[in-house]
Amino acid sequence: MRIPPRIAMLGGIAALVSTLVIGGQATASPTAAAAVGDICYSDLPSQAHDTLDLIEQGGPFPYKQDGTVFSNREGVLPSHSSAYYHEYTVKTPGSSTRGARRIVTGQASAEDYYTADHYATFDLVDYGC
Repeated sequence: MRIPPRIAMLGGIAALVSTLVIGGQATASPTAAAAVGDICYSDLPSQAHDTLDLIEQGGPFPYKQDGTVFSNREGVLPSHSSAYYHEYTVKTPGSSTRGARRIVTGQASAEDYYTADHYATFDLVDYGC
């Protein structure tokens, strides 16, 4: 099982606990909550496994855009500071272009999102199923 070496999610968990214990408003957008689902690692297409393996190895990546900052302009993913997310192409068999499939990684440990529809929706990859 591949678990990317990234910063632990303790900051986000601490903020959630603080919100629940002290009170206040959570900052996640309703759009983000509705558009982010989850997907088992084993249910990803084989090309997504290939991309995740390349990310783990640090490349080399087949497209020059791979590894660039994903700015989350669509606002689908949880809001974070700039440069928090990075995008990588998931090859689409038979496509002469990069296609619509991507892996977007966050800085937290095991925070990998898969999109098959060019950022309209995302699924958080679940490595435990």
